[in-house]
Amino acid sequence: MSTVHSALDRELQGATSPSGPSPAPAVDARPRRSLPFLAGGLALSWLVPAGLIALNLGILLLPLLVLAIAAVIRVGGVLLDRLVVAGLMLTGAVLTFGLLFSVWPWGLAPIATTGLMFSVVTVAAWAARRTPRLPLRFRWSDLLVLGTVYGFWHYLFHPLAGTSAAERVAYFATAEDRLSHFSFFSGIQGVGGFNFLHQEAARNYLMAPSEVTYPQGSHFLLAFTDTLVHSSAAPGDMLYTMNRYFLYLLVAYALFCGALVWAARWIGGPRLRGWRCAAVCASVASIMLASNYLDLLVHGFDSTFIGLLLVTLALAVLVRPAMGVTEFLVAASAGLITVTYAYNIYGAFVGVALLGALVAHRRKFAGRWWWTAGALAFALGVAALPSVLSVLGNLDVASASNMAGPSVAADRSVLIGGGLLGLLAAAMPRNRRTATGQAHLAVLLGTGGLLSAFAWYQLHTIGQYSYYFHKMTAVGVVVSLISLGAVGVALQPAYRGSRRTLRRRAGELVASGLAIAAALSLFANVQWGFLTTEKYPSAWSANPLVVWGRGEFQSDMGPKGIEALDVLRTDGPVIALVSNDNYKNLKATWLASLLNRRGGDLKALYEMHWVDMGGPVVKEEDYRRSLGRLKGALDLLPGLRPGEPPVTPVILTADRSVGERIKRDLAAQGVKVKVLSDPEILWTQPWGRTFPGV
Repeated sequence: MSTVHSALDRELQGATSPSGPSPAPAVDARPRRSLPFLAGGLALSWLVPAGLIALNLGILLLPLLVLAIAAVIRVGGVLLDRLVVAGLMLTGAVLTFGLLFSVWPWGLAPIATTGLMFSVVTVAAWAARRTPRLPLRFRWSDLLVLGTVYGFWHYLFHPLAGTSAAERVAYFATAEDRLSHFSFFSGIQGVGGFNFLHQEAARNYLMAPSEVTYPQGSHFLLAFTDTLVHSSAAPGDMLYTMNRYFLYLLVAYALFCGALVWAARWIGGPRLRGWRCAAVCASVASIMLASNYLDLLVHGFDSTFIGLLLVTLALAVLVRPAMGVTEFLVAASAGLITVTYAYNIYGAFVGVALLGALVAHRRKFAGRWWWTAGALAFALGVAALPSVLSVLGNLDVASASNMAGPSVAADRSVLIGGGLLGLLAAAMPRNRRTATGQAHLAVLLGTGGLLSAFAWYQLHTIGQYSYYFHKMTAVGVVVSLISLGAVGVALQPAYRGSRRTLRRRAGELVASGLAIAAALSLFANVQWGFLTTEKYPSAWSANPLVVWGRGEFQSDMGPKGIEALDVLRTDGPVIALVSNDNYKNLKATWLASLLNRRGGDLKALYEMHWVDMGGPVVKEEDYRRSLGRLKGALDLLPGLRPGEPPVTPVILTADRSVGERIKRDLAAQGVKVKVLSDPEILWTQPWGRTFPGV
């Protein structure tokens, strides 16, 4: 009898004996490829963008693209996870197809760009026989991820609420780096694609040779987003374009902080639940609330924190690829391309993490190594293209890597302490025996190795840590923060077993609330009303984010001075000498040039950084030195060199007598300029009026 039952069991399980029949072929449950489905999907791929753009609702195309990708891929177990990975894939698609957008005749026209991407998603779904489907499942910790994004956005936007586009420039122009980044954004809009593919035309918008030497991925993503928000590839009025660009930055920084929380939870996986998940998510959010990394936004390091946002998503997906091989290859390729395009030195960290993921998760790719190698080789080629062009464009890599400059130093307690906690978690048996734990360990060791190697290089070449070392340590902070997800898994759960009674749920809720409150107190200085008086306010009020929310991070370009910069609509160069402060003159001149779509003039006009005149009571020594700098800058401007179409530069000054003297002294040297000057009008003139000529 047992023999009969054994044979029956083997037959039911599809097993065969040497004399038995061959197994029945597996039934493919996937839907058949339908040509009407493909035709209808392709039609909608173009009709939807055309209709929304016609209605000036192009902004809806961005979430629709994310939803379309999310409905086709099979990633994670909850909706938020699916949407985040789809967002990473979309950024990779935008930058990869951006190479095509840069050379085809339609540029960044939103109907053409989104129509193509919707078509690609449709064809991919049809070829893979995927029925569009979204997992309508949620985790309560989704609220912590989304709450982090909202909380940061609330404080970031608060000082701007109710202000005009002109008044917001005071927050926009906090540093010259911001103006430089906006020039890349403006250049991409102006040339209709990547600046490095339109180098000659791009020099009208930004300082050469940065059109080929500086990474432009973050600027391209924002320029693409602007075409959807604005429902047009034409940027429109530059003041309002500048305002939209700044709002995108605020959103990006809030998303960066939320992405850190999500990535820590993602690495923890389904084992990270209850109070442990609350503790991890709240700790990451609280650390960022009190972090000095808001200075990245204040000091205009736009591509840095956008690059860190992309690094966060890429590393999380590589450590724990909870998806099929095809989805992993698309997500990994998107991570490598987006990070390298946004901030190329960060690409090294993603490359090391990718190698670690391939080794740790090698069983996933068994039998598919040729397909895997080919796909990643293609991604590597696309990712390397801008960097290769930079080197060919005479970029001195050795000199640039040791460049000095203002930087935002990493919080060493988070960098070192978080890294050690991550190593501790990765070394625990429950983690190190899993592929995810091994991939996490590879990221920790790889990140530490790259930072140590670059530190050694700088100490042996210039004897100190400089600009790019501090930039690279930011990746170390990201790795430390997202490693808290693995730390949380190692903690003891409050309850054992799978039974979920009402009492247990209530207990988990209380424990989670206490974990969140403790994290906010430990890391974000929240005192919950204790020991707080009018004389001794809560330490929370000193957090950089809260200080920003009070409007204390405005630049020295006050509203009146800023309004004076947009009064001219001229085709020639504009120089704004609004005070006897050279740095204010530089920023004012740069702003005036950007508002007139002439950012390329700063190649010559950067000399305003050494011009200490424009306001009343100028010392004679300062005037003579500044006049020489001004004359040297004018000699370098396009249109003032022999053989070029003539232009007449416009110089704005805050003092009439200084303006008259500048005009007279330059005329004596054979330089014709138009000088506009009046102290009352300069600081109080409403937008759109004109200056009286001198």
